[in-house]
Amino acid sequence: MTTDRIPAGRVAAGPEVLHALGPGAAARFTALLERALGALGGPRVTLSALGTADAFARPAPGPGGSRAPVPVHLYGHQAVVGPPGGCARCLERRWQAVRSVALRDALELGGDTLAAGAWPYAHAFAADALAALITAAGAPGAASPGGVFPQVRLLDLRTGSVRRHPLVPDPECPGCAAPETDTAAGAALDLPPAPKYRPGVFRTRPVESYGIEVAAFANPLCGALGPSLVQDVSSTTTSATIGCFSMRSGEYLRETFWGGHTDSFTRSGQVGVLEGLERYAGMRARSRTTSVTGPLSRFGADAVDPREVGLYSEAFHRENPRVRPFDPDREIAWVWGWSLRDRVPRLVPEILTYYHAPGLENRFVQESSNGCASGGSAAEAVYFALMEVVERDAFLLTWYGRQPLPEIDPASSSRPATRAMVDRLAMYGYRARFFDTRITFPIPVVTAVAERFDGGTGRMCFGAGAGLDPESALDSALCEIATDAVNLPGRTERDEARLRAMAADFSLVTALHDHPLVYGVPEMGRHADFLLRAPGGGPTRTVAELEWPDRWGAAASDDVRTDLERCVSAVTAEGFDVVVVDQTMPEQRKLGLHTVSVLVPGLLPIDFGWSRQRALGMPRMRTGLFTAGLRERALEPGDLNPAPHPFP
Repeated sequence: MTTDRIPAGRVAAGPEVLHALGPGAAARFTALLERALGALGGPRVTLSALGTADAFARPAPGPGGSRAPVPVHLYGHQAVVGPPGGCARCLERRWQAVRSVALRDALELGGDTLAAGAWPYAHAFAADALAALITAAGAPGAASPGGVFPQVRLLDLRTGSVRRHPLVPDPECPGCAAPETDTAAGAALDLPPAPKYRPGVFRTRPVESYGIEVAAFANPLCGALGPSLVQDVSSTTTSATIGCFSMRSGEYLRETFWGGHTDSFTRSGQVGVLEGLERYAGMRARSRTTSVTGPLSRFGADAVDPREVGLYSEAFHRENPRVRPFDPDREIAWVWGWSLRDRVPRLVPEILTYYHAPGLENRFVQESSNGCASGGSAAEAVYFALMEVVERDAFLLTWYGRQPLPEIDPASSSRPATRAMVDRLAMYGYRARFFDTRITFPIPVVTAVAERFDGGTGRMCFGAGAGLDPESALDSALCEIATDAVNLPGRTERDEARLRAMAADFSLVTALHDHPLVYGVPEMGRHADFLLRAPGGGPTRTVAELEWPDRWGAAASDDVRTDLERCVSAVTAEGFDVVVVDQTMPEQRKLGLHTVSVLVPGLLPIDFGWSRQRALGMPRMRTGLFTAGLRERALEPGDLNPAPHPFP
């Protein structure tokens, strides 16, 4: 066979099938499949091979070019059927995203893939089985039986087994995606009423109501958020789940972890998917096309000034010459956000809200998911995003300013589950301590510390929470330390040499996980003495004392929008703006979700890596505690904590 396409009636096979199967096997199997489909009255199919070219680099197909009644893909002993009438290109992109590093490097960095030998499945039994599956998949109603997303079928040609997997459409697919153009008018944020689904929560819907198919987002064939969701059975405090997806950044694949830690694996899986989607949405503008480029000097007050959000030190740029410093006359990409203070659209540097925007040399800072949140309504998403920004600003003011805080008595919590978890941590050798971290705003903020009674390996870990309900804020902080503490001794022992080197040389703290893990080293405990060993700390506070009642005496309303408006007013009253960028992807809209990024220029941003601590050079770091009445003067460089923050 020397032609680059195999002529057929019901089966159209592309040239990559010849490359993957070999000419003889390709011709034989196509003929057998053609005959089997004819005998069953099966539909027309397009036969393709996976793993022969980079799916992310393929150009957009012509009209209808990525769709067929039933697309069929082959890879080794696997045949993937479907989605019927759906987008084959989405399947190819999702499939490649969950492959091994070795295969992705070969496909994406200009390598090649070759068959290990003759394809052994060009026989009648495999063709008959595949034809039967194709015919069944093409039947009416078979594409999406009871789920939000269409189904694909995976046939194992070795065993004949069949599995179903939901396929989440790729929002960046050149075949079917329809990204919107980013505009100032489109940035206007509508915040309709958002009634809470029950008292005491800040959600409009329970997580179970979204109908999240965890298998659509974590499966080894085409998981939108990675190949698997792991249940952390080693955790003895929460039923934690962990997932991971990878995105290419130059020559390496950057892993992004997500997960949930609640009291059941089912709920943790659903919460984890929500977190994974939130991080996936925040990495780059997948559902919109950015339309504005230019220098800050051209836009003036219509844009967020990156200098107010914090920049790296001159020393950082000397050591990292590839990262160009910000210049107000430098052309950069912008996205449109919405100012909740001024009720006008405002330009935001793309890299400050989409933290994996292409081109490392264009990132004058490396942002994180700080200030990104999801919810069942726009108001809910903005509320939780703003709480995250406020919480981390307060944490950094406390840590780097070495500010003693009033301690909170966990026995005063009205929630039995909170008191029980504190007792459970004590069983594992940790004392759970909580601190009132309200600095500038009256919004309740709680810092939690799990401290080993014996001061040994796995010395301490930290967490934080914020929100109008102090019980919920404390619970959020507790959940973080409860999940991390019980595994910290083992993790510290396994990585002891590297962590001790970090404790002796903070320049070795370079990654997100380095910050909390280094505090498993016992001698790092002294850097938290300002908080845990503060002389004359005074009486502890009850959880209820953190409440911030409104003018009617209520800590919170029955509508999330009302609560959000109150919190925004507290932030803007101190002279700060609250800018919101909508990051919601199509697959989130299908689930009834909203995802946003909230930026409050002037508040301290959290960074990971000792050389990247923007907070240390910002005006608020010097004046924040003084303005709040907690210090008699502004801080000097010698007043700052010399150790990296321990935020997880």
